[in-house]
Amino acid sequence: MSETAENAVRVCASDELVDGGAGVRVNATEASGDAVVFFVRYGGEAFGYLNRCAHVPMELDWAEGQFFESSGLYLMCATHGAIYEPDTGKCVGGPCRGARLRPVKVEERDTPEGRAVFWLPDDALRPA
Repeated sequence: MSETAENAVRVCASDELVDGGAGVRVNATEASGDAVVFFVRYGGEAFGYLNRCAHVPMELDWAEGQFFESSGLYLMCATHGAIYEPDTGKCVGGPCRGARLRPVKVEERDTPEGRAVFWLPDDALRPA
């Protein structure tokens, strides 16, 4: 369990995130102002990132919560088509090749209501 586990923010029930399916957005704040983080499932694991393309600081999703391209294997920026590995955030195609999405710490744990996905914020990126 992380040191920041007591500050964890419940994102959703674990079964709400489906491999290659829709993600969940959460409003956040950072030094530059308002932000959004998102959570998706890939390879059976939950991952979270700042919703900001590494190429141009724009949100990735083409419709709210839609981060995966049609195959469900990569995250894609709707603006310029940058392609990211969902498990590492590394850009593997498009204008920012080699750059990375900014990850957020994610943990899944059992709760009295069932298994859930939690965001463990850091000092630079916090829930709104």
